[in-house]
Amino acid sequence: MSNILKDKVAVVTGSGQGIGRAIAIGLAQEGAKVVTNNRQPKSTGHVILTDAQLATLNKKKRDSFNKETEAISGDAETTAQTIREAGGDAVACFVDISDFNAAEKLIQTAVKSYGKIDILVNVAGAFGFSPLEKMTEELWDKVTTIKPKGYFNTIRHAVPYMMQQKWGRILNCTSRAFLGDVIKHAEYCAANAGVVGLTKAVAIEMREYGITSNAFSPFAKTRADYELRTYADVVDAADTPWIGRRPSGGSRPVFVTPTPDYIAPFICYLCTDAAAHVNGSVFALGGNNIGLYSDPVIARNITKFGEVPWTQEELAQQVQRGLFSGYKSPAENP
Repeated sequence: MSNILKDKVAVVTGSGQGIGRAIAIGLAQEGAKVVTNNRQPKSTGHVILTDAQLATLNKKKRDSFNKETEAISGDAETTAQTIREAGGDAVACFVDISDFNAAEKLIQTAVKSYGKIDILVNVAGAFGFSPLEKMTEELWDKVTTIKPKGYFNTIRHAVPYMMQQKWGRILNCTSRAFLGDVIKHAEYCAANAGVVGLTKAVAIEMREYGITSNAFSPFAKTRADYELRTYADVVDAADTPWIGRRPSGGSRPVFVTPTPDYIAPFICYLCTDAAAHVNGSVFALGGNNIGLYSDPVIARNITKFGEVPWTQEELAQQVQRGLFSGYKSPAENP
């Protein structure tokens, strides 16, 4: 490794397993001191699947699911231990970032352990599936109190230190679902759209302090990936997470999905001085592919001159040949 992040101090939320774990290890390999985090020790239970649902699988499928998910399970301490065993420096902090005061404790762990905080990578998240008309308040709150509220909490407590030192890197995990999705999880779409808005707001407000803020949408083999596929197999057709007909073959097979390790290198790059000009952007990361999302722009508009508002007759005449010329609904192809 290049050791390009030597002497930097990083906090990575949701780094007990999966993408967060890979990023924490990647940062440490590049020389950063790392504070790892997840809610509680040994929190390796299933996110949405119940034991009763798993019991409906035949033994071969159930054993395969358990074997695969156990292999990628862990917590903040096991990630920190892996870093230390490789010669790096890491400490674990078990807190729920959706709690404002707990998030402060996480940032303080970095400051007390290493004297500062330079890098904050928010990966923690939650998800669940429900048709909109049946969604409970509890599900909505479960997901949105982590994203974007929890991300605000950690950023709020980290930026005063970054402002003082005139340097900081903030990376927030979003999802392609911020554009809408083919899965019944409106709360998850809203949460990730909130992350994008928060990321851009932080980028604009903090740029004069040498702090950058970017978001990344990862595609990788994680526990959530296994659970989505299995959940779709164990529920009735009426409760399928898919909107409309399930995609042919379900979705991309797990065995060809890239591992989280591919996500870490570009995240590390965004934490360097070479990326000081990269700010307020959203990236799609999967395998060795790195994509940059474009920002929304006004594609076309119509204008009525004068002080009198549009009439319905005028709109009926103008919008179809002006505003909606060549229009295609985004809802038709999310």
